[in-house]
Amino acid sequence: MGRFRVSSATTPNGAEIISLGCRLNIAESEQMRTMLADESDVVVINSCAVTSEAVRQTRQAIRKARRARPDARLLVTGCAADIEREQLAEMPEVDGLVANTAKLDPRAWNVPASTRPAPAARTRAFIAVQNGCDHACTFCVIPQGRGKSRSLTIDQVLREVERHRAYGAREVVLTGVDVTSWGYDLPDTPSLGKLVRAVLDRFSDLPRLRMSSLDGIEVDPELFELFASEPRIMPHIHLSLQHGHDLILKRMKRRHLRGDAVDLVRALQERRPVIAVGADLIAGFPTETAEHHQSNLSIIRQLDIVHGHIFPYSPRPDTPAARMPQLDKKVIKERAAELREAVSDVRQNWLQRCVGLPHDVLAERDGSGYTPAFARVAVPDGTAPGSIVTITPRTVEKGLLT
Repeated sequence: MGRFRVSSATTPNGAEIISLGCRLNIAESEQMRTMLADESDVVVINSCAVTSEAVRQTRQAIRKARRARPDARLLVTGCAADIEREQLAEMPEVDGLVANTAKLDPRAWNVPASTRPAPAARTRAFIAVQNGCDHACTFCVIPQGRGKSRSLTIDQVLREVERHRAYGAREVVLTGVDVTSWGYDLPDTPSLGKLVRAVLDRFSDLPRLRMSSLDGIEVDPELFELFASEPRIMPHIHLSLQHGHDLILKRMKRRHLRGDAVDLVRALQERRPVIAVGADLIAGFPTETAEHHQSNLSIIRQLDIVHGHIFPYSPRPDTPAARMPQLDKKVIKERAAELREAVSDVRQNWLQRCVGLPHDVLAERDGSGYTPAFARVAVPDGTAPGSIVTITPRTVEKGLLT
């Protein structure tokens, strides 16, 4: 589970892809954009179903897209297109649904398989190296929409990196539903560390490689060593943590305990003190007591979580957690707000520590950019997108280093 996003991209001929949810959806939307490059009057909603709020925003995006493009053919794909299929199909704005597992197959969109235009020039490239999930976390509906875990081969990943590098990407982000399960379904079950090493070895001129959300208990020794010592691996680890109390983690059917996360982060920070920690945390999981919630709050400070993605718990269809004793929605909302406030305090302190120090910033197109540890920085006017410039910020304004 990662930060919820809404983004939109348009092909040269006018087809629009609206993506909701995780980085994997963004990566897949880019592939769909290239497949639909010759289309015009088509709008695709690449939906999310990770929470009930994500489904609500998906329905909202559908209605908004229909108002903006009343004559376009509006198609829905993504996790909600499978998990909430009947409900979405009943919406009058929707012309059709494409199964989530079929959305990268050109046949599902009635376009030639050979259609593969150049990707849009981007400063960062999101490459989905893995899809699906074989785990059964009690709160999670994603396996219903994504299916079993499956991995690209190393050669396939290298070809994707090469394609994006050819069009200017200075930073590559390896993403997936459960990235640390990459390789389990391949011959000889190679480790994720082996894949990362292969990318770095093949592309010696790639300045930045970033990892998306990881299951900390599955960080293999080679990947740990790369995080600890390889300067081209960005010092930014985002953990699929979910909670700070062992009993709740067990009820979630997670495979780690609080101490596992603490040990991993401490070991990394001992080797590489500048590493920034991010984490997904769920507020108000069924049966969560005030004591459990305090453990959730305390792990934010203990791990110095500066990139926190907070999800208020919402029951998802056909999941075990939906059958557990539920908390009052008001309590869930209050606890989520407290978690966000704790992350905000830790993040503000971290940003203040970044002031006065030089940072290599990858410039984006909106007048800002990101440090290796993923702090957002204002860049000088006229800075070319995709360039890496050294900036020493003087202050913090509304979360932006300036």
